[in-house]
Amino acid sequence: MKKHVGIFLVALIGSVVGSGFYNHYLVSTQMQVGKSSAIAASTFQNVNFTGGSSSPSDFTAAAEATVPTVVHVKTTYARQAGYNSIDPFSFFWGAPQQPEGSQEQATGSGVIITEDGYIVTNNHVVDNAQQVHVTLDDKHTYEAKVIGTDPSTDLALLKIDAHGLNFAGYGNSDNVRIGEWVLAVGNPFNLTSTVTAGIISAKGRNIHILPDQKFPIESFLQTDAAVNPGNSGGALVNTHGELIGINAAIASNTGSYSGYSFAIPVNIVKKVVNDLLEYGSVQRGFIGISIRDIDAEFAKEKNITTLDGVYVNGLTEEGAASLSGIREGDIITNINGAQIKTTPELQEQIGRYRPGDKLSVSVLRDNVERKYEVTLRNKDGNTKVIKNEVVNVLGAKLESLNDTDQKKLGIKNGVKISELANGKLRNAGIKEGFIITSIDNQPVNSPKDVTNYLEQKSGGVLIEGIYINGMRAYYGFGI
Repeated sequence: MKKHVGIFLVALIGSVVGSGFYNHYLVSTQMQVGKSSAIAASTFQNVNFTGGSSSPSDFTAAAEATVPTVVHVKTTYARQAGYNSIDPFSFFWGAPQQPEGSQEQATGSGVIITEDGYIVTNNHVVDNAQQVHVTLDDKHTYEAKVIGTDPSTDLALLKIDAHGLNFAGYGNSDNVRIGEWVLAVGNPFNLTSTVTAGIISAKGRNIHILPDQKFPIESFLQTDAAVNPGNSGGALVNTHGELIGINAAIASNTGSYSGYSFAIPVNIVKKVVNDLLEYGSVQRGFIGISIRDIDAEFAKEKNITTLDGVYVNGLTEEGAASLSGIREGDIITNINGAQIKTTPELQEQIGRYRPGDKLSVSVLRDNVERKYEVTLRNKDGNTKVIKNEVVNVLGAKLESLNDTDQKKLGIKNGVKISELANGKLRNAGIKEGFIITSIDNQPVNSPKDVTNYLEQKSGGVLIEGIYINGMRAYYGFGI
């Protein structure tokens, strides 16, 4: 009996000591891990992933309407020199696959938006792809043509030769409310036609996932609907089955779903798609200001009585805002009736308009509201909208050469390739930043010179130019 009591007391003491050890050591360790996870979760990665119904408890109607409109996108890329293993970052673009021969593949999602085969997806899903194939929900497969891309919003437009397709109807992302139920539909890990549910967690999120773009537009819808690699380009729909966003990214320290996912609002999608269809490139309007958000410390420093709105930190000389009467120190609170509280909200509103569009802008100046009519301009400082079909085929964005580059390189003319996507120029071996000085020995001075010449050209083309490091190069390709 004494022996049993002794064993019991040892066990009891062991449990008490163990409990104290757990509370003192293990719990504190868990808290540290929690902090580490919170920091790691702020690392944002591109993914190829996905993102309605009649009531909060029944999503069947929205799912049934959406699944036939979401496609599986497979892209083929040239195998990189020295490539001998799977790309460690391949989860950005979808489930990794073993390369065959001299090629490698990646996967993503897309959303059919017209019955005759136009499909919207993410730019990072198809960027640099040599071939794009699309598989519908009914398992029919088509080769897709890239109609146009917009890296600044991470969107791309594809076209397949098909008719009578199910397509997603546009909703209105302005009407989306925090806490609203949504469905994400796409192809995570090559699992086709996957539907997940969640709520809108936040609006107007800027997650700095497009750092390489000069003028990125990030005003994402945040949701906790589960999305994973392979979902990029998929649909985010409301409970009525209306498209409210295109899934684009997740916040994760592993590359897989951790509770945070982000979608491009459909109102931005509509504008980008319309521009690509009508002009061949996105027409970006600029207001001509540098801005910053207002926090409590900054408000105290500047004697500002509100924390809402966006502070005008500087103005472009002869820019749209400056010419309208807006001044440095003004606080922009409203654009065309839409309330502005943060920088992403302002960027989203401006991103919906083209050069030449007139906006009603409300500002606070000395705590007094004033209204101005602002006519947006393009990045060259005028209001022209330029059709860009040829440039779209080339897969490039062209800009006039500035005086600094001309003097540095000792040249008198040229057109710079500011952005380069999939197209004839990239296939010819040209790199981003190349300055075209002549085409078929004819000097070029502006992007319009390039488009005018190539619109009348058929057959082979010889392009001469120079890189910013002074290296001259020649490239040939067929039109």
